[in-house]
Amino acid sequence: MDLVRHLRYFTVVAEELHFGNAAVRLGMAQPPLSQRIRRLEEELGVRLFDRSSRQVRLTEPGRLLLAEAREIVARVDRLRDLAGQGEREVLRVGVTPDLGSALIAALIAGFRDRAPDVRPAPAEMWSADQVIALTDGTLDVGLLRHPVTAPGLSFGPVLVQRPGVVLAETDPLAAMSSVHLADLAGRQLVLFPREPGLHEETLAECRHHGFVPEKVHEAQTLGLVLAGTAVAFGPRVELPGLRWRPLLGSPLAWRISTAWRGAAADAAVAFGAVAVGVLKENAGMTDDGVAPARRVRARPASGFLA
Repeated sequence: MDLVRHLRYFTVVAEELHFGNAAVRLGMAQPPLSQRIRRLEEELGVRLFDRSSRQVRLTEPGRLLLAEAREIVARVDRLRDLAGQGEREVLRVGVTPDLGSALIAALIAGFRDRAPDVRPAPAEMWSADQVIALTDGTLDVGLLRHPVTAPGLSFGPVLVQRPGVVLAETDPLAAMSSVHLADLAGRQLVLFPREPGLHEETLAECRHHGFVPEKVHEAQTLGLVLAGTAVAFGPRVELPGLRWRPLLGSPLAWRISTAWRGAAADAAVAFGAVAVGVLKENAGMTDDGVAPARRVRARPASGFLA
């Protein structure tokens, strides 16, 4: 007797407490299902159900067995799933750490829904590191920040994020509905580490609009902003002690896209399509409308960690 299969039949009947409904769920006729439940009862030496013309009820042994049966069936399903993963195509995906865990999880979940036969293997890497990994073949597709120096890489659609400024709630500018870059004069600035291309673009735009930071800190948290020591750029955040304000004229444009080496595999194209949808929906990014230049480098995307 296939004990696991019979336990699966038992759990379905126990959930439905109706042999007809259980048979429909299992895609089989009712008489064979009844026979298999009786076969299981004979094998275990107990009666699992009280049957009458009006209802089906679990016996006390049946009630005690149900939790164990569910666990056994779930474990077998898990083993089969793990075994199947070893046979599925693996897509090695690079994502920048500043995207944040929630956004990365949404990307992976969206890709699994779109390409269930491909197992994504994500790795958090800054853009410049992704370029190296894509070039030497240790990554299949990356989600990286522009500008990056990326000879030989192809890019998916470029999306743009228009960051605002994150201030301490005690900062006088927090009372304003929007902030001009020049209003930030005299303040220190926090930028993500290890994204030199983005830093250069951001600081150049700040200088162009009259904001030369007193000091630039590289950090992944907003501790200095909470302390009132510095300001930061990023997407809208709602955290105690902080205020987010849009920048007047939206002077900063942070660009992000997928990238791969050579001809795009179907899985890489699928991941790129998922990334566009997830970033638009969850990170407020919009289409750039401009093809990425061959010369590109690196920069941050989503938001700081609190």
